[in-house]
Amino acid sequence: MTQHKARRVALVTGASRGIGKAIAARLSADGLFVVGTATSEEGAAVIDDALGEGGAGAALRIDEDAAAHALEGIVQRFGAPSVLVNNAGVTRDNLLARMTTEQWTTVLNTNLTGIYRLTRPLLRSMMRARWGRIVNLSSVVGRMGNAGQANYAAAKAGIEGFTRALAQEVGSRGITVNAVAPGFVDTDMTSGLTDEQRQAMVSRTALGRMGTPEDVAGAVAFLVSDDAAYVTGETLHVNGGLFSA
Repeated sequence: MTQHKARRVALVTGASRGIGKAIAARLSADGLFVVGTATSEEGAAVIDDALGEGGAGAALRIDEDAAAHALEGIVQRFGAPSVLVNNAGVTRDNLLARMTTEQWTTVLNTNLTGIYRLTRPLLRSMMRARWGRIVNLSSVVGRMGNAGQANYAAAKAGIEGFTRALAQEVGSRGITVNAVAPGFVDTDMTSGLTDEQRQAMVSRTALGRMGTPEDVAGAVAFLVSDDAAYVTGETLHVNGGLFSA
């Protein structure tokens, strides 16, 4: 087993692109050893290129149906993660009247049940260490809703409820659990929007611009730091003034 005793080990899911990639880069720059996950070999290769040199981190291809086995491998190779960032997510947009069962279950299974699958096995080592940081990626859609995204909105609202409940369960063990809810961020998920759609959303944002993955990564970096030791059960909104909860 390769231990990284001088550095805390952080597990960041969905770290091959967009917000997850920015989070992995920021936490690595802040001195954590980052294990980034992807669902494909191509994604894992991207993470390896970004983190592998200089011992900044490592990549792992993870299948959601074999999450527990994958986590065992992480612990054996790198030590138990004391920081977990649940970022991985998908969309399958459709109006509810037309939404298929597959579109509903894929989003709920990946975005919400996936957090359960990864968080539960890691709690024991965090509780034993009496220190841990868990950050779950929500979305502004979880609060304000969005036509065509009933599945996504339900999953993200569920993540925020999960966050508040788990924070109550593990706070006495020195573990904080928070959520970050990005707004309109320039990623692959928004690249398919038309210029008209993008401008309409920007016009509703107080800062008058789209967010960047780095904007979100900065919020996550704060929540996993020692500076946020007295912050738990919260959802930090990073949306440029698009929506105020």
